[in-house]
Amino acid sequence: MKMLKMIRRILWVVMFLVLIHPTWAKDERSIKDLTKALTKLASDVDPAEAEQISVTAHTTARKLARDYHVVLNPEFQAFLVNVGARKRGWCGHWAQDIGTRLKELKPKTLVLHWGVAYDHTSSENNCLVVTARNQPFTDGIILDGWRRAGRLFWCPVIKDDEYEVEQHYGHSGITAWKENRQWSAWLQDYEPEKPKSKAATANKASKSSSERNGRVSISELTQPTMP
Repeated sequence: MKMLKMIRRILWVVMFLVLIHPTWAKDERSIKDLTKALTKLASDVDPAEAEQISVTAHTTARKLARDYHVVLNPEFQAFLVNVGARKRGWCGHWAQDIGTRLKELKPKTLVLHWGVAYDHTSSENNCLVVTARNQPFTDGIILDGWRRAGRLFWCPVIKDDEYEVEQHYGHSGITAWKENRQWSAWLQDYEPEKPKSKAATANKASKSSSERNGRVSISELTQPTMP
């Protein structure tokens, strides 16, 4: 009896490894390819930083699929969130949670952005976009954990043919992705505050109240509409 149980356990482990091995292999290739793509964005991109972002984005997307208890496909997961059966799983949740991890890396040669396509429609999607410094949003690379239910999707913004203007009438070649600057500001808000001199602090004291009124914290941001 004990031997039978042991054989069953061994078979279960073998089957588990067989099933997940292709996933590991695909992620490993995707991690390497994304690292190369990020490095090629500009000559001053740090390859080590590009690899960090690639690895973190891939592994976090996989982890979120488990944390969100994703089943079937992204659309069904969104339905479960809408009816209260799941707490997270909208596209914006993926972007926010992956973005939180990427912010912790404090990238210096790459810049994090928030993208939205088909804003305020039933087809809306939110994602992350990574660019080199001083590079236009549309020259960046999309990171989307939601679209493939935890298998990180990535491609250049302008080559994402699933999100084009007038998509239903054929490929327009014009991207539907636009930057949400409010959320991009949150993604980029990780630089340590520079020390201020006493004189500078005194000069700004009278303006502190009005400055506070002009600031927008992450807690005040309106959650994007998400499918």
